[in-house]
Amino acid sequence: MLPADPADPADPAYSTSPDAPAPVPRALSFDRAAAQYAAARPGYPPALLDAVEELARRPLRGARAVDIGAGTGIATRLLHERGARVVAVEPGAGMAAELHRSLPHLPVVRGDGNHLPLATASADLITYAQAWHWTDPALAAPEALRVLRPGGALALWWNVADHSVPWIADQDARLRRFLGAGDSAHGSAVRPRDLPSGLDFTHRRVPWTRRVSVDTHLANLGSHSAFLVLGEEGTRRFLAEERDRLAELFPDGTVEERYTVDLSVAVSPGHAS
Repeated sequence: MLPADPADPADPAYSTSPDAPAPVPRALSFDRAAAQYAAARPGYPPALLDAVEELARRPLRGARAVDIGAGTGIATRLLHERGARVVAVEPGAGMAAELHRSLPHLPVVRGDGNHLPLATASADLITYAQAWHWTDPALAAPEALRVLRPGGALALWWNVADHSVPWIADQDARLRRFLGAGDSAHGSAVRPRDLPSGLDFTHRRVPWTRRVSVDTHLANLGSHSAFLVLGEEGTRRFLAEERDRLAELFPDGTVEERYTVDLSVAVSPGHAS
């Protein structure tokens, strides 16, 4: 997630594409594929929310929760279904519109984690599902602590493809060769240096599996920012070649994707009231 203010197009967070007339900030590239993102991206298993409740030291039911970088509302919906009173915060107009379309009864606030448009000490739980890496931690961590009530919790998590599965590891190698060594569409495990300093995080890894069609699997890959800023021609070429490989591996047309959710939770200083 990037600040709402314009940034320097020379910044690495910006990428250009032969199909794009101007530099596009990667954190906002999802706007052009919001419906695809909503339809194809993986969700999260119930065990993840169990772990959030355990590490946050409170039930989700009745909690005042803020889902930052909410995207199309994948995590927002799950938090709501667990009984949390959720406010979604999302910087992208297209993603926010898709979230509102699917969850019209939930409040959506345009904003980002670096400058939260929320009152001080107003939340029991702040979540970042696939979104913390878009922030400036030096700004986002103090903002999270400002908005959390004493004893509230900050929960950060990422879906990471399970590279112990041979076909997933092979696909990741192809992705990195095509997109560049620093890019993939499989997610990356959180590293301690990526987490905000001054907070005592507890970590949990939650494995899970989903079975989807080859079309959904490829649409999921194509919804990642590295492809969205690449342009349609390059994306189409890679995904067509990947379809041929997957047809050999999964002749019935169903792909078994294996993930581990990498979860980190910190409880803010003080005691919940």
